Amino acid sequence: MSIATVYSRALTGIYAQAVTVEVHLSNGLPSLSIVGMAETAVKESKDRVRSALINSQFTFPQQRITINLAPADLPKEGGRFDLPIALGILAASNQIPVQSLSNMEFIGELGLTGELRAVRGVLPTALATSEANRQLMVPFENAEEAALTEQGESFAAKTLLEVCSHLHDQLRLPTNLNKQQHIQNNYADLADVRGQASARRALEIAAAGSHSILFAGPPGTGKTMLASRLPGILPPMSEQEAIETATIHSISSAGFQVENWMQRPFRAPHHTASAVALVGGGSQPKPGEISLANHGVLFLDELPEFDRKVLEVLREPIESGKITISRAANQAEFPSKFQLVAAMNPCPCGYLGQARCHCTEEQVRRYRGKISGPLLDRIDMLMEVPAVDKKLLRPQPDDVPPESSEVVRQRVIQARQIQLERANKANASLQHKELEVFCTLSDHDFQLVEKAISRFGLSARAYHRILKVARTIADLAGSPDIQTVHLTEAIGYRRLDTAN
Repeated sequence: MSIATVYSRALTGIYAQAVTVEVHLSNGLPSLSIVGMAETAVKESKDRVRSALINSQFTFPQQRITINLAPADLPKEGGRFDLPIALGILAASNQIPVQSLSNMEFIGELGLTGELRAVRGVLPTALATSEANRQLMVPFENAEEAALTEQGESFAAKTLLEVCSHLHDQLRLPTNLNKQQHIQNNYADLADVRGQASARRALEIAAAGSHSILFAGPPGTGKTMLASRLPGILPPMSEQEAIETATIHSISSAGFQVENWMQRPFRAPHHTASAVALVGGGSQPKPGEISLANHGVLFLDELPEFDRKVLEVLREPIESGKITISRAANQAEFPSKFQLVAAMNPCPCGYLGQARCHCTEEQVRRYRGKISGPLLDRIDMLMEVPAVDKKLLRPQPDDVPPESSEVVRQRVIQARQIQLERANKANASLQHKELEVFCTLSDHDFQLVEKAISRFGLSARAYHRILKVARTIADLAGSPDIQTVHLTEAIGYRRLDTAN
């Protein structure tokens, strides 16, 4: 038989689109051509495939070989098509049975010796293959990632020879290697933070309602330490959240590490990061930091040091929970349901109001002005973190130890469960109509909010954020209704002396 068909997958954003690899052998001068919108790395696969076949003791056909990657209008990149191309050539030249390829999909890069090497995007490929009711063959290094879906059946091989032996029923390859049975908790403990009771309280509220928060204060007050402890007090990830997050990391340049399964991501890009690094991009769109932080925490330290144009790109994802990247050739949409935590100093030197500060009013104004009003308006909570009490630098034996992350986490889980039962979402995601139903205020409390709006010049968006935070505070207290004390505390999180 001079023609063979092998099934594979190409990555388009976080989705794995079906690709049919068609191989045809015909008479003529020996040659190998690849068609079907293949980029450079795919076209180079012909040299890798030729060497892999010869070094694996197979016969490379001395005929005209035409390889079509269909559909032709779908961009293909990377070395993931090496294995299906090699198998297509072997099947077309009757060196492996064609019928063994009908119910399987293949991805993998080939070394010159026939070794199979890991590729990106195995998890979305495994999900799509399972939905198509086919089995998947992957490189051995990708086996655990492919097994994370717990759906369908996947096989793992180290070499091209092993794949062919499996197709000849001469060797049974391992299938569905189990992922880690015990999820390791790698989060830093909140007990490490001494003092800062108000900041710890604000962090707990932020975790319970999935609210964004800005910490402002002088250097060394624990802003970064507090932010790094947030993932450890968040509720556990659901299976769907874990798969979605792992899928995004799977298609990223770094790839997905199986030991991070069910772990909420914590991303902390440097303030020199570009807009593309933050939201994603490239000729073939790749996810940025906001997508890699999906269902986790995005921490922006030294917020005013970020380029203002870079920060402005966050405004839409904060509201919508997704980012759409459009290019001339194609378009990709990535989820970005991250929880924003930011930190800043009160002035360029960080010591505003102290003798060591020599910043002028103009320098302070320009420094704070790097954060636009619209962006600041979209942050739910503004928290001032004061200098650490010197007495806490040397704990005494009779000091009461701070609460651990696990203790705080249990309260957060209970509050989040109340929110899910009420609206099937965290309070930070409540829409306008839902606020009218779940965040009703008495006449006295509404007048209190009106005074705050008038005094602080708050917007309608800020008013809605006050209601969401107050609703979370009430949930932590186990109250079915928002009380005055809850509302007063929520209003306090909308004002900072350092954010004038």
